[in-house]
Amino acid sequence: MTVMTAEATAFRSPPGGMRAVLEASANALRRGEPAALAVVVATEGSTYVRCGAMALFGADTQVGWLSGGCLEPEIERWAQQAVLLSQLDWLDIDTRDDEDLLSGSALGCRGRLHVALLPLQSLPGWDGIVEAWLRDPSPLRLDINGDGEVVAVAAAQEQRWKLAVAETKASVWQLDIAPPPTVLVFGAGPETPTLLPLLRNLGWVTTLVERRPRWRPLAALADVVVEQAPDAALAQLSESAFDASLVMHHNFELDREALAALSWRDIGFIGLLGPTRRRDDLFRVLAPDVRDALSPCLHAPVGLDLGGHGPEAIALSIAAQLHAYRHSP
Repeated sequence: MTVMTAEATAFRSPPGGMRAVLEASANALRRGEPAALAVVVATEGSTYVRCGAMALFGADTQVGWLSGGCLEPEIERWAQQAVLLSQLDWLDIDTRDDEDLLSGSALGCRGRLHVALLPLQSLPGWDGIVEAWLRDPSPLRLDINGDGEVVAVAAAQEQRWKLAVAETKASVWQLDIAPPPTVLVFGAGPETPTLLPLLRNLGWVTTLVERRPRWRPLAALADVVVEQAPDAALAQLSESAFDASLVMHHNFELDREALAALSWRDIGFIGLLGPTRRRDDLFRVLAPDVRDALSPCLHAPVGLDLGGHGPEAIALSIAAQLHAYRHSP
């Protein structure tokens, strides 16, 4: 078996979402860069982000957004101060004033953000917490106490810190950060150059199962690549949990192998590329127990009907359906 993490290339997109912020924070800590993690601990009214949102502010970098761009300069200024003083600081941004609206200086959102600013150099071991969160399909628990105590728990790892604090507050905020969604993709093809970067930009961790030489150059677009047959790949990935799987070889026999192997895995969403006729043809050659196991979770044809034609439109429709599935109640 060959399992490898894809090497970065010129066309590989960076991760997005919460994954991007947390990975960037871990890397900044390892490199000793002066940076602060801005964490939204509470919101009121209409805001761009919800409680638990994060953004990283470094000397020359910003990863993540807490507004449409209007609040970031102020947050960055306070973040730099938190880094300089090596202390936990607080920022309260209120954009609900009617005076601002009538005077034409309103920022757009009519809400209030309560933000904790955590200097990374005061959080030794934070990078280990992030790595545990990336590996294990469980939330990252982050407790921020108004007196400067910060506790982070991910998988079996726990870290506690006591930070100097600019102002003591009589509150404790408890946040649960969901793990990054994971998708197992069987087969590369014309949709891959659009689909995998798009999913990565949405924060998904992608694993590609592909052993055909023709599609090997596209392996660099995935986080993990497995060059094996579907059943062997699933056996080797038995310890990994996946939120979704896609079967898209553009090859009938390879799709049949993948569906048969997937029928024994507990994956809530399995998407099959191709028209309804293809699904029916595949079901005719699959064993009855395999069909019964697949039916409750199979989406075929995969993708929302957004209109358009060609591989790019298909990739967009698949990413949209996965995004909707991930965030459905």
